[in-house]
Parts: sequence; structure tokens; C-alpha cells
Amino acid sequence: MTPDPAAFERYRRSPNHKTTLPRLLLGTAIVILFWAATTVAVLFGAAYAFFTWQAAAAPPSGMQGFLASPMGILTALASFAGIWIGLWIAMRWVHGEKLSALFGVGRRVSRSGFLKGLVAVLITSLVSEILLYLLQPEIARGAISLSSWLLFLVPIVALTLLQTSSEEMLFRGYLMRGLANRFKSPVIWALLPGLLFTSLHWSPSSTAAINACVLASIAAFALLLTLVVHATGNLGAAFGAHLGNNLTGFLLISHQESYNSFALFNARPLEGPGWTTSDAVLIAFIGIACSLLTIALLLHPRSPLRVAAELPDRTRAT
Repeated sequence: MTPDPAAFERYRRSPNHKTTLPRLLLGTAIVILFWAATTVAVLFGAAYAFFTWQAAAAPPSGMQGFLASPMGILTALASFAGIWIGLWIAMRWVHGEKLSALFGVGRRVSRSGFLKGLVAVLITSLVSEILLYLLQPEIARGAISLSSWLLFLVPIVALTLLQTSSEEMLFRGYLMRGLANRFKSPVIWALLPGLLFTSLHWSPSSTAAINACVLASIAAFALLLTLVVHATGNLGAAFGAHLGNNLTGFLLISHQESYNSFALFNARPLEGPGWTTSDAVLIAFIGIACSLLTIALLLHPRSPLRVAAELPDRTRAT
């Protein structure tokens, strides 16, 4: 792979004539339908098993207890399979394309891009955690034992990859590629999917200030993911970056009380009380700064982690 400023132009022009705005809206509706249906089915089955076991083993803790339990977290991650199913159906029956067309013009995920994106975000996540610790040095050892953590390591990594890759396929693949094919302005093809992706991270249990800081950080991260897809014409680096970001929170240091069952360490939960507006501003600054640092690591010409575009001769005919 070598640098190529026309990478996204090739990716943008790769859809066929069936990628119209009405078909794009129909395909999106199909994805949402299958995502919702899969979520209901998986949650119902897992919750039934959880409460059946809990009734015999311990006092019931309700749906909130299930969702915060290890089984609840695994179930929530597994529900993202619905996005993959919906995208396969939309691409096959609405657009007449293979699902792999969303990976890039070469119809494959860039391995080097994936690894570079993963490494870059793991580095900047470490920087972020150090800065957050200086801001609020309240970190406790998680409830999970090291042996259990190692036992769940592979399933959590696999399911987190399922979750993060499905989101990238939908927001930076299906929507961004389809909109860019119909509209030249990045205000439409980049901003709209980014805003939708960011809005899904609103937490009703957090204060307005913390929600604002989290959404600002997510928006900066969405910009990072959009830029690497634009630079490479491939979802590989976005897959890796998104995976690294979520694995840090799921397995290493959790900042959310509802998702800390598998984390080795727990920081002060963002949805908890006591955060001030100045804390929120600093948290947003740390998130945005680390996303900008990741952008520099992945796109700066002198960076050893710089990602590059697929060569034209590596593409295959559709």
C-alpha cells in the first residue's frame, strides 16, 4: 500500500447504479429493523436464562442487574450481529452488491491499516488514561479475578470486534460510501453519519455537562475514523482504531459502571454524581486531544504508523 490522494474518490465511485437515495434509506431501515429484532431476540433469550438461574442461586436484581452482569454485557455485544445481517440483506437485495464492497475498493480489509489503527489508539488510550488519572485519581481493582479475565479475554475481544466492526460498516461504510456517491459535499456524507453515530452515545443517567463532554469526545473520535477512511478508501484502519478504543474500556480501565464487569480496573464512573462543569471541560479536552494525537499518528507523513491507500491494481472488478 502506498499513499494515494484519490483513495476515497475510488471508494466513493465504487457503488453501482442502484445506490440511489431512496434505496439507501430503505437499506438503512432494513439494517435498523434487523438490529432491533436481533437485540430483542438475544436479550430475551439471555435474560430468561439469567433470571432462571438467578432465581435458584440468588435474590433477583431486576433487568438493570442483568444488563450490568457479565452475561448482560456479552449479550449486548452479540446483539450487534443484527447490523451485519441487515447490511448483508441490504447490499444483496437492495443494491445488488456483495457485502465485501463496503470494506474498500479491493473488497478486503487492509490488515496493515487494521494493525496500525489498533496500535495507534492503544497508545493514545494510555495517554488518555494517564491524563484522566491526574484529573481524578480514583481507580480501584475490578471485581473480576485475573483467571476469569483471561478466560473471557478471547470472547470479549471477538464480540467487541463484532460490535465495533458492525458500527464501522454501517456509519463509515454503508452510509458514508452511499451518501458520498450521491453528494459531493462532506457536510452530507461525513457530517450526517458522524452526527448520527455521536448521538447514539447519549446517556440519560449522566448529567448534561458530562453528556456534553462525552459527545464532544465521541465527535472527535468519529472525525478520526472518517479521516482514516477518507485517506485510505478502506475500513481497515477504522476497524482497528475503534476496536482498540472499546477494548480499553471493556478490559482494562472502565469509566462506566454498567460496563465494568470484565475490566481489571474501575475508574470513577462518568454517570456517577460529583462531576463539575470544569471536570467535564477537561474530560472533553483530553478526549479531543487524544483523537487529534491519533490522527497525527495515522496520517502524518513521518509517522511510523501512517496508513496508506489501496493501490488501484489491487482492486477487483465488481
